[in-house]
Amino acid sequence: MKRYQKLLMSLLLSSALAGCSMFGDDESATSGINGTNGSNETSGGASTTGMSDGNDFTGHPLDNPASPLATKVIYFAFDSSAVEAQYEAVLAAHGAYLASNPGVSIFVEGHADERGTREYNVALSEKRAKTVQNLLSLQGASSNQTEAVALGEEKPVALGHDEASWHLNRRVELIYPAH
Repeated sequence: MKRYQKLLMSLLLSSALAGCSMFGDDESATSGINGTNGSNETSGGASTTGMSDGNDFTGHPLDNPASPLATKVIYFAFDSSAVEAQYEAVLAAHGAYLASNPGVSIFVEGHADERGTREYNVALSEKRAKTVQNLLSLQGASSNQTEAVALGEEKPVALGHDEASWHLNRRVELIYPAH
């Protein structure tokens, strides 16, 4: 239990720090997930629809390359289902996005590299998907918004038989069916 409390505190702290550094100025750091103040107006009266970090992105928040929401693949170390610290802010942002958009649901698709038996790889990819699913729920995503899927080694993105390829295949993908 203490491990989960430490992880939760770490995620909360990471998301708070990421929120402060992600937006450039103090005013926009207190904005909502899409960088607006809720009324789609900045303090100067200009209308905004994207992040207020200086770029003119006006598309969907999930597609903004300046946002952690644009990262939809989480990579894992060999034989591990532990989420690395570099992905904590990404998962915090996705969890917050799901929490603020209760009508949105995603597939949390777990994958493994080709090493190990088929059964072992399916089990490992399931552990990875469930770990990410649990972290999203700690950020406010409801259980009916996420579905964990374990694919094992069945859908590699890299076909090589080397560490670089295996690294790319040890992943969880966050798949938003429609946005």
